[in-house]
Amino acid sequence: MSKIRFFIAFYIAKLTIVLFKIFRKNATVYPGKIALKICPNYLEYIKKPERVICITGTNGKTTVSNLVTRVLTENGYKVLNNSFGSNIARGIATTLTNGVNAFGKSMYDIGILEIDERSSKLIYPYINPEYILCTNIFRDSMKRNANTEFILNILNDSIPKNTKLILNADDLLCSSIAQDNERVYFGIDKLDTDIKECINIIQDIKTCPKCDTKLEFDYLRYHHIGHAHCPKCDFQSPSSDYLVTMIDYDNKKIEIKHGDNTNQYQLIQNSLFNIYNMVAAISLLSEIGLEINKIQDSFKNIEIVKTRIDEEIVNGKKIILHLAKGQNPVACSRVFDYVKHEPGKKIVFLLIDDYFDAKETSENIAWLYATDFEFLNDDDIKQIIVTGDRYLDTKLRLLLAGVQENRIFIDKNPENIARYADLNNIDSIYFLYDMYQDKNTYLVKNNLLKKITEEDTVSGKENE
Repeated sequence: MSKIRFFIAFYIAKLTIVLFKIFRKNATVYPGKIALKICPNYLEYIKKPERVICITGTNGKTTVSNLVTRVLTENGYKVLNNSFGSNIARGIATTLTNGVNAFGKSMYDIGILEIDERSSKLIYPYINPEYILCTNIFRDSMKRNANTEFILNILNDSIPKNTKLILNADDLLCSSIAQDNERVYFGIDKLDTDIKECINIIQDIKTCPKCDTKLEFDYLRYHHIGHAHCPKCDFQSPSSDYLVTMIDYDNKKIEIKHGDNTNQYQLIQNSLFNIYNMVAAISLLSEIGLEINKIQDSFKNIEIVKTRIDEEIVNGKKIILHLAKGQNPVACSRVFDYVKHEPGKKIVFLLIDDYFDAKETSENIAWLYATDFEFLNDDDIKQIIVTGDRYLDTKLRLLLAGVQENRIFIDKNPENIARYADLNNIDSIYFLYDMYQDKNTYLVKNNLLKKITEEDTVSGKENE
């Protein structure tokens, strides 16, 4: 009976995908939703590629998934990936349905699937991945993910015993997942910029999980990322199998040590969190058997996808669009810290409201007070321009972070905010936006580009 239900679900899902294409709609979720409704164990029966690798974690999983997919595709693999779909069960069901022909045979060599960590229990037991890579475990949306212990429990209960793990050695939470599974670790060696005490509001692990003694950090990078040990028992951060030993920002190079070999790679982006994403991707590619020289060649021309960070120069001013996920205090804090340390005089546009929560008027604003807005209290940030339904809450948080009120400009309507920008002596303009605010972000950006063009035209006429 289950098999019959599966075949009914499969062909209805396939037909739904065809209909969506006819009407030029994205079939990313709905076909899988129907399939799972008809056959709850649909993921167990659907044919998968011979090799299935899953990528999860609080932050960075989309970037790592896209990097791995890009490199494998360039090297001749037929890769099934959910980069244009949902990372929860119904999205995975849609992706796998897309990956087989009408006879139920897989059309791909390998599947690289980004998985929402909370959805693990609905996915991993059915697809039994060969590898699971976890980028990190941080506090996320309180409404969805509760706390890090909640997410760790889901992962520990869901990961199959025969799956090999690729984990962040510098994250004491991530590195503790499914301790009986075979694993390798990636990380970054001690940096000159590392510190000893946490300066962030959030630090999700402070005491030893074995004896509850306060941990001592040999070096700390941000939040709980670094290298620590317990002064009372044998608990400590694991050693990295793939270790970044050198970062050359000027020449855009990094070196990664694995075993007795050290290899150099082109640096794709200069933020520390994207260096972690890069070494994570290289670790996975190496583990599945891709030759080092092929990985190196692919990274020479690779970029972070433009939905995460996009940069251009317009009339001498750098325009940067950078994702800063709303309700995710660590993701926003990392981006704020990155902007603070970039050179030059800056304007920052904030569009960080979660669209769906704002629409439903149920947004919990506590996450604003777990986010390090203090990084935006910097003399080189000349203006912070805020829009969205929670613009007044955001302004209050900026004031509490010590930002001078005369540097804060607010307007609920994104259509209006480009006019507040004072472009005199500004080197860079940052748009920091939630993933569901992309349309408003491009609206504001286009309005700003018109303003830049108009001001340059006026300036040119005055100089004639």
